[in-house]
Parts: sequence; C-alpha cells; structure tokens
Amino acid sequence: MKIVTICGSMKFENEMKKVAFILETKHDMSVYNEDRLELGEDEIAALNSAHLKKIELADAVYVVDLHGYIGEQVKKEIAFARKLGKEVIFHTEFLANG
Repeated sequence: MKIVTICGSMKFENEMKKVAFILETKHDMSVYNEDRLELGEDEIAALNSAHLKKIELADAVYVVDLHGYIGEQVKKEIAFARKLGKEVIFHTEFLANG
C-alpha cells in the first residue's frame, strides 16, 4: 500500500473527498482527509506545518489538478515533495493512465 497526501485547492474540497475515497477503495492507497472548519491564523499555520509533515511521511503526494488548476500553496507543496524525492501524482494524468 502506498501512503499519499492529497494536495489541492480547497475550492475542490468535495472533489478531493471523492478522490480520496476512490484511491483508498480502488487503488490500494491510504489517504488522510480532514473536515474544513473555521480557523484563525495560528490554526492555519499549525495545519500548514502539519500538512508538510504529512508530505514528509508519505510515499507520494496526489495533486488534484481539476481543470488544470494548481494554486500557489499547492505549487509550494509540490516543490517541497520533489525536494524530498517524493513521487508526485497528478490527478489528470492518473485518470488518463487508467
């Protein structure tokens, strides 16, 4: 089983939840998913730090790039993952390959 961290714009929150479910049930990937809550700046900073830690622990990041959109924060997460030598899987490419 490959452990992946989903990265994507929160404007695609519902789609990312569906992607997480499909990856876990059909592609033998374990994905961590969390609910979106009202957060203050300190909480957002803590979650961003935790998200980078998840990338460190994961085998790969799975980028939900619907309509070709990748936001600035996700671009930073991709660069961080690549710096660590993590596999970067793009949703649009993953779908195209099966």
